Amino acid sequence: MIDFSFTEEQIMIQKLARDFAQKEVAPRIKELDQKAEFDRSILTKMAELGILGLSIPTKYGGSGGDYISLGLACEELEYVDTSLRVILSVHIGLNSLTLLSWGTEDQKQKYLVPQAQGKKIATFGLTEPNAGSDVVAIEAKAQKSGDYWILNGEKMWISLADVADNFLIFAWTDQEKRKKRDHSGMSCFIVERSFPGVSTATIHGKLGIRAGNTGSISLSDVKVPKENMLGEEGEGFKIAMFALDQGRYTVAWGATGLIKACLDHSVKYANERKTFGEVIGKHQLVKEMISDMVSGYECSRLLCLKAGWLKNKGLRSTKETSLAKMYACDASEKASSHAVQIYGAYGYSDEYPVERFYRNSKGAVIYEGSREIHKLMQADYALGYRIDKPTRCTLPLPEE
Repeated sequence: MIDFSFTEEQIMIQKLARDFAQKEVAPRIKELDQKAEFDRSILTKMAELGILGLSIPTKYGGSGGDYISLGLACEELEYVDTSLRVILSVHIGLNSLTLLSWGTEDQKQKYLVPQAQGKKIATFGLTEPNAGSDVVAIEAKAQKSGDYWILNGEKMWISLADVADNFLIFAWTDQEKRKKRDHSGMSCFIVERSFPGVSTATIHGKLGIRAGNTGSISLSDVKVPKENMLGEEGEGFKIAMFALDQGRYTVAWGATGLIKACLDHSVKYANERKTFGEVIGKHQLVKEMISDMVSGYECSRLLCLKAGWLKNKGLRSTKETSLAKMYACDASEKASSHAVQIYGAYGYSDEYPVERFYRNSKGAVIYEGSREIHKLMQADYALGYRIDKPTRCTLPLPEE
């Protein structure tokens, strides 16, 4: 029997994230967005509340919550601003959950524990100036030298690049395989900001998510201890795909929260603004846009819940997560466009938040695998060209 009710713990985490975002960030988000300023104290407050370790087991310093809880938190955070959800996507979804699944016990104790406690901030370095959805196009390389790997390369469009302490960096360890575009020549490394040769820079002039930190990572002859390789040599591509599954899950939930924000603000405005002698909510075409937001929100949430249910069962969810990400991000872009239209000229200015929602929505249909990539994936599943096989890197079950 299908049960759509949430547990007391899930509701508690949902409220925790909502209260934090509404009280600590909502009053200042307009100013932060206008100034394109990332407030580092937000990370400290999230750490104090346990938000940065939501779905990490308590034995590793986390809160021990499940993946529905993580999703609900992402929904509530993005309801206020996308930049808040991005923090969970990279710190937990892309980095910490990957360490939990692929790391050795020593790596978990050294890196995962302080990350779950929020004492260290983590991010994910895959994208490069010439490589995005085409992961095999990355150019970063790692060369073996005694007990170290020497890393060189440039990473681009990395969230939290300028504030993170730990990075998961992907690089070619087999140059011959790189020439053949054989992804089994890629590996993954845990890199600390303190390693000589690591430098970062903030990217300015973004269309959206201006209150978030996005930057680049430069690696110049960085000596990485051999014990900092995550997984085995040649498993980098598999690790990256696993990590993206978790990141996409959080992005889908966040986009769902953005749809809800667009809906709530639009409904409020439609019941206040009058044209032609009545509130605009009475006009048929405005109702049509409101209806689109309602259906977009409900369908997105159901797809997210299905993906979360599979993750809680420890089952492969690549197909379902991809579909949730594709649908929810499309629906959020459409919802934010409708919201601006409903607000009219006011929606085109930053007087109301829907202008910010519109700008923020565009990023999600590009990153974590572009919309087009996910459409191809879903077509391949339907046509039988792609079949997921069981893998050893099944997401660990949450603690009881």
